[in-house]
This record gives sequence, structure tokens and C-alpha cells, in this order.
Amino acid sequence: MRRNQFARGRRRRAIALASAPLVAATLLSGCGSQGGPPTLTWYILPDNGGSAARAQECADASGGAYQVRIESLPSTATAQREQMVRRLAAGDTSIDVVSLDVVFTAEFANAGFLRPYTAEETTRLTAGMLPSPVETGMWDDQLFGAPYKSNAQLLWYRKSEAAAAGVDPTSPTFTWDEMLKAAVGQGKKISTQGQRYEGYMVWINALVLSAGGEVLQDVEAGRNAKPSLASPAGDKAAEIVGNLARSSAAPVDLSNAAEEQARATFQSEEGMFMLNWPYVLAAARSAAEAGTLPQEVVDDIGWARYPRVLPDRPSAPPLGGANLGIGAYSEHPDQAVALVECINAEPKATQYMLDESEPSPYAASYDDPAIRAEYANADLIRESIADGGPRPLTPFYTDVAGAVTQTWHPPASVTAETPERTDQFMADVLAGRRLL
Repeated sequence: MRRNQFARGRRRRAIALASAPLVAATLLSGCGSQGGPPTLTWYILPDNGGSAARAQECADASGGAYQVRIESLPSTATAQREQMVRRLAAGDTSIDVVSLDVVFTAEFANAGFLRPYTAEETTRLTAGMLPSPVETGMWDDQLFGAPYKSNAQLLWYRKSEAAAAGVDPTSPTFTWDEMLKAAVGQGKKISTQGQRYEGYMVWINALVLSAGGEVLQDVEAGRNAKPSLASPAGDKAAEIVGNLARSSAAPVDLSNAAEEQARATFQSEEGMFMLNWPYVLAAARSAAEAGTLPQEVVDDIGWARYPRVLPDRPSAPPLGGANLGIGAYSEHPDQAVALVECINAEPKATQYMLDESEPSPYAASYDDPAIRAEYANADLIRESIADGGPRPLTPFYTDVAGAVTQTWHPPASVTAETPERTDQFMADVLAGRRLL
């Protein structure tokens, strides 16, 4: 999902550009030379240098056991998946470690593209982690993706506007319906992701889970899994999406809005509420420091847990992040596991959160004094990740998400008939009777 380009990182290590088709490559050396220790290639998700920093530390600490070569994947989740599928389907032995968006781990594991971690490795690699991120790395009761970073969306609000409306977004029972009523009453906007892409699936899935339902049941059945949006939970999700999109609280660009468009609306004079990832606070602070955003706007930003769908049921905040897998065709799997264990250690995850504004999967990170000094909402982020709801953990996630976002777009077209229509379309896509 979102790739933060606004973090005020204390480590800004540039990644040197290399030849096509790779975006970037850096060789991080331990003590080896040609004919010496193996060079492990780690395909990373783009960041501001934090991954390269972690790899450098591990190469230096390996005592010459390995070197690390960094290859940067494209900026979007779809392009990342396409590149890795092509390489791994061809049995590419150069892929030792790969960073995967959490929604693709099951697909890659089921296809035989990843080496499963042993039970003993799993215990070591996940010790101290929050359970929800670990769940995203599991397939067929085995760990294939060790959580590298995690994420959960929060509710962001303008404190002055909430006060004027007489609502308390931090109330445990604050709902989407209350939020819409308040925004309409104030003549303000609710910013979220309505573009036909993964961010829109994040919103729909979170609404369904928060209402007690599922987008897909029996995921273990593969293509025979059961689409399940035609349910009270799916109906309520459709009601919320449609009501917001057809209301005066909908931004004019809702059907084309991704994370950054949502942030721009929220920070404008029209902004009141926003659903987005934790990076937005660091981004706003950086903008204020650069003089492109008034400091009073930053001071007016409040945060709360993702709103409820039903007043008597806790919300399931959207869960994001990335996992680390071992390429199934790696010629150095033991060293690759050692590299994962090193780069994924809790202190490095904590530092990465400081450097890149990407939340840690470790519970203890949020008690670190440096984290608490930087993140006034550290406890809320940890709670939201712990209670976060994953998108369907299925090998056919691309088909599932494509069926949902196609039939639910544009948001203003969503009606009471949409969930059943989506289930029929999704079932046909999974069975191969229709194409996306």
C-alpha cells in the first residue's frame, strides 16, 4: 500500500540507480570479496534508505558470512507483485529475500515461490510480535512471511471542527453514521480512499469486518471459497459507502482519491475527518517545517481509533504492512534466514519506525522512549494493529480484490444490490467463467 516519502528520517541513505529492469541496486559488503562469502539479494519495497541501513548493519555484523545486494521493487503493490511473479515463476535463483505486501504472501506461498520457515525459525522470528501481523504471514499453518513492518489506519479529525459539531471522535462508540452526520452538519468533508485500487478495497474490507462479516469465507478452499458480501455486514458496508459518496461530505475527487489526495482534502479548509495511515502526522509536521502548511493546521489534528460500523461492536482497523519471505529457489537459504533474523530484530524495527514512519510489528517498540517521544499516538497505533483486520488471506487475492473494487466503483454507485452482485461476479471470476 502506501509508500511513505515524507518521513523525517535520521538516516537518508540514497540507493544507487542501476540498469533496467530493476529500479535500484546497492551492494552492501561484509568482509567478503569475489570468491568469498555469498551475496544475498534482498528485493525491498521502496523507502528512504531504512532497509539499506538495516541490511548494511547485518552485513557488517555477519563476520564475513554474507554480503547483501539491495534491489528496489516498483512503487506500487501491483507492479511489485508482477515483477516478483515473473521472476519466481521462472525459478530465479537470485531472489534470496523478498519483501511482500501482506496481501500477496498467501499467493506466493501457495504457488511454491517461498521457502516455509521451520517451526523453530518461526518461534524465533515472531517472538514478541503482535499476533495480527504474524497472521498475515501464515499459509497452511506455516509461516512464509516474517512481518517486517506493520500498519493500521486511524481516524484523523480536525479538533476545532469536531468541537463545533459537538462530537467526540475518541469516544469508544463513535460510528461512521455519527461522523457523516457531523460532517454534513458542518458543511465539511470526510476524506478516504475511493479510487479503484487497493486502497478502496482496504476501506470496504474494514467496513465489512467491523460489522462482523467477511468478504470471503472458507479461503482454504481456494477458488471454491465462498464470496460472502451478501450479508447484514456487507449490506451495512454498502450503505455507509453509498451514503457518504452521495452526501455533501464526499470530496469532489472521492472516486479518484488515494491516500495523498485524501490528505490534501483533510488539510484544506474543507477538511474535518480522514481515514488514513499513521504517516500523515509526520507528513503534516514536515510540511509545516517546510512552510507549505500552516502550523495551526498541524496543531488542530486529532486522532482516534478507526470508527465503528455498529455502536455495540468494536471496529476492525485496516491492517497493512509487509512480510519477508525466502525465495524458494535461493541457493543460500540458511544465510537468507540468518539475514532475515538480523534485519528483523526488534531494535531495528523500532529504529525503522523512527526513520521511515512505518510502524513496527513488535509490541515492545511502542514502549521505547524514543518512539513515545516521536509518536504521541503510539498506544493507539499498537492497539489498532493488534485489533486490526486483514484483507482475505487467499492465494487468489488479486481476483477477489479486483471483483470487489470493480463492482463497488464508483462509490456513489453503491446500493443495497451491490453486495449480491459482487458475490456473483466474484464467484464467476474465481471459477474462471468471467474475467476482470
